[in-house]
Amino acid sequence: MSLVVIGTVAFDAIETPFGKTDKIVGGAATYASLAASYFYDQTKIVAVVGDDFPQADIDDFGKHGISTEGLQVKKGEKSFFWSGKYHNDLNNRDTLITDLNVLADFDPIIPESYQDCTYLMLGNLTPQVQQTVIGRLKNRPKLIVMDTMNFWMDIAMPELKATIAMVDVLTINDAEARQLADEYSLAKAAKKILKMGPKYLIIKKGEHGALLFHENQMFSAPALPLEEVFDPTGAGDTFAGGFIGYLANTDDISFDNMKRAIIYGSAMASFCVEKFGTERIKNLASDELKSRVNEFVNLSHFEII
Repeated sequence: MSLVVIGTVAFDAIETPFGKTDKIVGGAATYASLAASYFYDQTKIVAVVGDDFPQADIDDFGKHGISTEGLQVKKGEKSFFWSGKYHNDLNNRDTLITDLNVLADFDPIIPESYQDCTYLMLGNLTPQVQQTVIGRLKNRPKLIVMDTMNFWMDIAMPELKATIAMVDVLTINDAEARQLADEYSLAKAAKKILKMGPKYLIIKKGEHGALLFHENQMFSAPALPLEEVFDPTGAGDTFAGGFIGYLANTDDISFDNMKRAIIYGSAMASFCVEKFGTERIKNLASDELKSRVNEFVNLSHFEII
Protein backbone atom coordinates (compact mmCIF):
# COMPACT_ATOMS: atom_id res chain seq x y z
CA MET A 1 0.00 0.00 0.00
CA SER A 2 1.43 3.39 -0.95
CA LEU A 3 0.60 7.01 -1.61
CA VAL A 4 1.63 8.27 -5.05
CA VAL A 5 1.92 12.02 -5.64
CA ILE A 6 2.11 13.37 -9.18
CA GLY A 7 2.92 16.99 -9.92
CA THR A 8 5.76 19.40 -10.51
CA VAL A 9 9.19 19.43 -8.93
CA ALA A 10 10.52 22.79 -9.97
CA PHE A 11 12.28 26.07 -9.32
CA ASP A 12 10.49 29.19 -8.09
CA ALA A 13 11.60 32.78 -7.66
CA ILE A 14 9.27 34.63 -5.32
CA GLU A 15 8.76 38.21 -4.25
CA THR A 16 6.40 39.24 -1.46
CA PRO A 17 6.10 42.43 0.61
CA PHE A 18 8.43 40.72 3.11
CA GLY A 19 11.32 39.85 0.82
CA LYS A 20 12.36 38.00 -2.29
CA THR A 21 14.26 34.89 -3.27
CA ASP A 22 16.45 33.73 -6.09
CA LYS A 23 15.70 30.27 -7.48
CA ILE A 24 14.45 27.95 -4.75
CA VAL A 25 12.90 24.50 -4.90
CA GLY A 26 9.15 24.44 -5.36
CA GLY A 27 6.44 22.61 -7.29
CA ALA A 28 3.17 20.90 -6.39
CA ALA A 29 4.67 17.43 -5.93
CA THR A 30 7.43 18.86 -3.74
CA TYR A 31 5.08 20.57 -1.30
CA ALA A 32 2.47 17.78 -1.30
CA SER A 33 4.91 14.91 -0.80
CA LEU A 34 6.83 16.67 1.96
CA ALA A 35 3.58 17.39 3.81
CA ALA A 36 2.32 13.83 3.35
CA SER A 37 5.60 12.37 4.62
CA TYR A 38 4.87 13.64 8.15
CA PHE A 39 1.92 11.24 8.30
CA TYR A 40 2.73 8.38 5.95
CA ASP A 41 6.02 6.61 5.30
CA GLN A 42 5.17 5.08 1.91
CA THR A 43 4.97 8.28 -0.16
CA LYS A 44 6.21 8.18 -3.76
CA ILE A 45 6.47 10.95 -6.37
CA VAL A 46 6.02 11.06 -10.13
CA ALA A 47 7.54 14.16 -11.71
CA VAL A 48 10.21 15.39 -14.12
CA VAL A 49 13.20 17.73 -13.73
CA GLY A 50 16.16 18.76 -15.87
CA ASP A 51 19.77 17.95 -15.09
CA ASP A 52 20.05 21.44 -13.59
CA PHE A 53 18.15 20.21 -10.53
CA PRO A 54 20.65 19.62 -7.69
CA GLN A 55 21.14 16.06 -6.49
CA ALA A 56 21.20 17.39 -2.92
CA ASP A 57 17.61 18.54 -3.30
CA ILE A 58 16.59 15.16 -4.69
CA ASP A 59 18.31 13.56 -1.70
CA ASP A 60 16.13 15.71 0.58
CA PHE A 61 13.12 13.69 -0.55
CA GLY A 62 14.88 10.53 0.57
CA LYS A 63 15.55 12.04 3.97
CA HIS A 64 11.76 12.29 4.35
CA GLY A 65 11.30 8.68 3.25
CA ILE A 66 9.87 9.74 -0.12
CA SER A 67 10.62 7.47 -3.07
CA THR A 68 12.00 9.27 -6.13
CA GLU A 69 12.05 6.28 -8.47
CA GLY A 70 9.31 8.01 -10.47
CA LEU A 71 11.26 11.27 -10.73
CA GLN A 72 12.63 11.57 -14.26
CA VAL A 73 15.85 13.55 -14.78
CA LYS A 74 16.14 14.74 -18.39
CA LYS A 75 19.73 15.15 -19.55
CA GLY A 76 20.54 18.42 -21.28
CA GLU A 77 17.21 20.00 -20.33
CA LYS A 78 16.09 22.56 -17.77
CA SER A 79 13.59 22.19 -14.95
CA PHE A 80 10.24 23.96 -14.87
CA PHE A 81 10.62 27.50 -13.56
CA TRP A 82 8.03 29.94 -12.25
CA SER A 83 8.52 33.47 -10.93
CA GLY A 84 5.84 35.54 -9.26
CA LYS A 85 5.27 38.70 -7.25
CA TYR A 86 2.59 38.92 -4.54
CA HIS A 87 0.56 42.02 -3.78
CA ASN A 88 0.39 43.51 -0.30
CA ASP A 89 -2.60 41.41 0.80
CA LEU A 90 -0.87 38.19 -0.40
CA ASN A 91 -4.16 37.02 -1.91
CA ASN A 92 -3.24 38.18 -5.40
CA ARG A 93 -0.08 37.74 -7.40
CA ASP A 94 1.40 38.51 -10.78
CA THR A 95 3.17 35.79 -12.74
CA LEU A 96 6.43 37.23 -14.05
CA ILE A 97 7.97 34.20 -15.76
CA THR A 98 6.74 30.72 -16.67
CA ASP A 99 9.30 28.47 -18.38
CA LEU A 100 7.76 25.04 -18.98
CA ASN A 101 11.06 23.46 -20.08
CA VAL A 102 10.87 19.69 -19.30
CA LEU A 103 7.20 20.02 -18.38
CA ALA A 104 6.24 20.86 -21.97
CA ASP A 105 6.29 17.20 -23.03
CA PHE A 106 6.03 15.44 -19.66
CA ASP A 107 5.09 11.77 -20.08
CA PRO A 108 4.55 10.32 -16.59
CA ILE A 109 6.22 6.96 -16.04
CA ILE A 110 4.79 4.77 -13.31
CA PRO A 111 7.46 2.39 -11.93
CA GLU A 112 6.39 -1.15 -11.14
CA SER A 113 7.10 -0.47 -7.47
CA TYR A 114 4.37 2.20 -7.56
CA GLN A 115 1.66 -0.22 -8.68
CA ASP A 116 0.67 -0.87 -5.06
CA CYS A 117 -0.81 2.66 -5.07
CA THR A 118 -3.80 2.85 -2.74
CA TYR A 119 -3.95 6.64 -2.44
CA LEU A 120 -3.28 8.90 -5.42
CA MET A 121 -2.71 12.65 -5.28
CA LEU A 122 -3.02 14.34 -8.68
CA GLY A 123 -1.26 17.67 -8.32
CA ASN A 124 -2.00 20.54 -10.66
CA LEU A 125 -0.98 19.49 -14.19
CA THR A 126 -2.76 19.22 -17.53
CA PRO A 127 -5.97 17.17 -17.24
CA GLN A 128 -4.62 14.81 -19.91
CA VAL A 129 -1.51 14.00 -17.89
CA GLN A 130 -3.68 13.41 -14.82
CA GLN A 131 -5.83 11.00 -16.84
CA THR A 132 -2.73 9.24 -18.15
CA VAL A 133 -1.53 8.51 -14.62
CA ILE A 134 -4.88 6.98 -13.64
CA GLY A 135 -4.85 4.87 -16.79
CA ARG A 136 -1.33 3.58 -16.17
CA LEU A 137 -2.15 2.19 -12.74
CA LYS A 138 -3.08 -1.50 -12.97
CA ASN A 139 -5.63 -1.19 -10.18
CA ARG A 140 -7.79 1.80 -9.30
CA PRO A 141 -6.62 3.36 -6.03
CA LYS A 142 -8.88 3.37 -3.00
CA LEU A 143 -8.95 7.17 -3.13
CA ILE A 144 -7.99 9.65 -5.84
CA VAL A 145 -7.60 13.30 -4.87
CA MET A 146 -7.25 15.89 -7.64
CA ASP A 147 -6.11 19.49 -7.61
CA THR A 148 -6.53 21.83 -10.57
CA MET A 149 -6.70 25.52 -11.39
CA ASN A 150 -8.58 28.14 -13.40
CA PHE A 151 -6.03 28.01 -16.23
CA TRP A 152 -7.34 24.58 -17.29
CA MET A 153 -10.91 25.82 -16.97
CA ASP A 154 -10.03 28.56 -19.45
CA ILE A 155 -8.34 26.41 -22.09
CA ALA A 156 -9.33 22.76 -21.53
CA MET A 157 -12.76 22.59 -19.87
CA PRO A 158 -13.99 19.40 -21.64
CA GLU A 159 -10.80 17.49 -20.75
CA LEU A 160 -10.92 18.88 -17.22
CA LYS A 161 -14.51 17.75 -16.65
CA ALA A 162 -13.65 14.30 -18.01
CA THR A 163 -10.84 14.04 -15.46
CA ILE A 164 -12.99 15.35 -12.61
CA ALA A 165 -15.46 12.54 -13.35
CA MET A 166 -12.69 10.00 -12.68
CA VAL A 167 -11.71 11.13 -9.16
CA ASP A 168 -13.09 10.86 -5.63
CA VAL A 169 -12.04 14.21 -4.16
CA LEU A 170 -11.64 17.51 -5.98
CA THR A 171 -9.81 20.34 -4.23
CA ILE A 172 -10.01 23.89 -5.65
CA ASN A 173 -10.18 27.43 -4.30
CA ASP A 174 -13.34 29.51 -4.02
CA ALA A 175 -12.77 31.50 -7.22
CA GLU A 176 -12.17 28.29 -9.17
CA ALA A 177 -15.31 26.70 -7.71
CA ARG A 178 -17.38 29.66 -8.83
CA GLN A 179 -15.86 29.54 -12.32
CA LEU A 180 -16.25 25.79 -12.70
CA ALA A 181 -19.90 25.80 -11.64
CA ASP A 182 -20.81 29.25 -12.96
CA GLU A 183 -22.38 30.01 -9.58
CA TYR A 184 -21.44 32.70 -7.07
CA SER A 185 -22.92 30.87 -4.06
CA LEU A 186 -20.39 28.27 -2.92
CA ALA A 187 -23.18 26.02 -1.63
CA LYS A 188 -24.87 26.03 -5.05
CA ALA A 189 -21.51 25.66 -6.79
CA ALA A 190 -20.70 22.62 -4.65
CA LYS A 191 -23.93 20.87 -5.63
CA LYS A 192 -23.18 21.38 -9.31
CA ILE A 193 -19.59 20.22 -9.01
CA LEU A 194 -20.52 17.07 -7.08
CA LYS A 195 -22.85 16.16 -9.94
CA MET A 196 -19.78 16.18 -12.22
CA GLY A 197 -18.54 13.01 -10.56
CA PRO A 198 -16.42 13.48 -7.42
CA LYS A 199 -17.83 12.14 -4.15
CA TYR A 200 -16.20 14.90 -2.12
CA LEU A 201 -15.35 18.53 -2.81
CA ILE A 202 -12.94 20.70 -0.86
CA ILE A 203 -13.13 24.45 -1.46
CA LYS A 204 -10.08 26.28 -0.12
CA LYS A 205 -10.68 29.84 1.05
CA GLY A 206 -7.14 30.84 2.00
CA GLU A 207 -7.10 32.93 5.15
CA HIS A 208 -10.80 32.08 5.65
CA GLY A 209 -10.38 28.31 5.98
CA ALA A 210 -11.83 25.50 3.91
CA LEU A 211 -15.16 23.81 3.17
CA LEU A 212 -15.79 20.08 2.71
CA PHE A 213 -18.88 18.88 0.85
CA HIS A 214 -20.26 15.34 0.48
CA GLU A 215 -23.82 14.61 -0.61
CA ASN A 216 -25.92 16.70 1.80
CA GLN A 217 -23.15 17.09 4.37
CA MET A 218 -20.90 20.11 4.83
CA PHE A 219 -17.99 20.88 7.15
CA SER A 220 -16.34 24.25 7.63
CA ALA A 221 -12.74 24.30 8.86
CA PRO A 222 -11.26 27.49 10.28
CA ALA A 223 -8.03 29.16 9.26
CA LEU A 224 -5.53 29.92 11.99
CA PRO A 225 -4.76 33.64 12.34
CA LEU A 226 -0.97 33.90 12.08
CA GLU A 227 1.17 36.77 13.29
CA GLU A 228 3.51 36.47 10.29
CA VAL A 229 2.83 35.24 6.76
CA PHE A 230 5.83 35.44 4.44
CA ASP A 231 4.96 33.38 1.38
CA PRO A 232 1.67 31.66 0.40
CA THR A 233 3.30 29.76 -2.49
CA GLY A 234 2.62 26.04 -2.17
CA ALA A 235 0.17 26.38 0.71
CA GLY A 236 -2.62 24.69 -1.23
CA ASP A 237 -0.36 21.81 -2.26
CA THR A 238 0.88 21.47 1.31
CA PHE A 239 -2.73 21.37 2.50
CA ALA A 240 -3.58 18.64 -0.02
CA GLY A 241 -0.50 16.62 0.92
CA GLY A 242 -1.27 16.79 4.62
CA PHE A 243 -4.91 15.89 3.90
CA ILE A 244 -4.20 12.76 1.86
CA GLY A 245 -1.20 11.79 3.98
CA TYR A 246 -3.40 11.69 7.07
CA LEU A 247 -6.04 9.66 5.24
CA ALA A 248 -3.42 7.18 4.01
CA ASN A 249 -2.02 6.81 7.52
CA THR A 250 -5.43 6.15 9.09
CA ASP A 251 -6.74 4.25 6.02
CA ASP A 252 -10.18 5.68 6.72
CA ILE A 253 -11.98 7.66 4.01
CA SER A 254 -15.20 8.35 5.90
CA PHE A 255 -16.62 11.87 5.98
CA ASP A 256 -15.81 12.19 9.70
CA ASN A 257 -12.17 11.25 9.13
CA MET A 258 -11.93 13.64 6.20
CA LYS A 259 -12.91 16.41 8.59
CA ARG A 260 -9.92 15.49 10.74
CA ALA A 261 -7.72 15.27 7.64
CA ILE A 262 -8.69 18.82 6.65
CA ILE A 263 -7.52 20.09 10.04
CA TYR A 264 -4.19 18.30 9.69
CA GLY A 265 -3.82 19.60 6.14
CA SER A 266 -4.64 23.11 7.32
CA ALA A 267 -2.06 22.82 10.09
CA MET A 268 0.62 21.83 7.57
CA ALA A 269 -0.35 24.73 5.29
CA SER A 270 -0.12 27.17 8.21
CA PHE A 271 3.52 26.19 8.67
CA CYS A 272 4.24 26.51 4.95
CA VAL A 273 3.35 30.21 4.75
CA GLU A 274 5.65 31.15 7.65
CA LYS A 275 8.81 30.99 5.52
CA PHE A 276 9.75 31.16 1.86
CA GLY A 277 9.40 27.98 -0.19
CA THR A 278 9.68 24.66 1.60
CA GLU A 279 11.96 25.95 4.36
CA ARG A 280 9.40 25.67 7.15
CA ILE A 281 7.95 22.27 6.26
CA LYS A 282 11.26 20.48 5.71
CA ASN A 283 12.20 20.14 9.37
CA LEU A 284 9.07 20.12 11.50
CA ALA A 285 9.19 18.52 14.93
CA SER A 286 6.33 16.20 15.85
CA ASP A 287 5.47 18.26 18.91
CA GLU A 288 5.21 21.39 16.73
CA LEU A 289 2.63 19.70 14.52
CA LYS A 290 0.68 18.36 17.47
CA SER A 291 0.63 21.78 19.10
CA ARG A 292 -0.51 23.46 15.88
CA VAL A 293 -3.35 20.97 15.40
CA ASN A 294 -4.50 21.65 18.97
CA GLU A 295 -4.56 25.36 18.15
CA PHE A 296 -6.99 24.62 15.33
CA VAL A 297 -9.14 22.48 17.60
CA ASN A 298 -9.26 25.14 20.32
CA LEU A 299 -10.03 27.83 17.75
CA SER A 300 -13.47 26.44 16.99
CA HIS A 301 -14.34 24.30 19.99
CA PHE A 302 -17.22 25.41 22.16
CA GLU A 303 -20.02 23.95 24.26
CA ILE A 304 -23.66 24.98 24.30
CA ILE A 305 -25.15 25.05 27.79
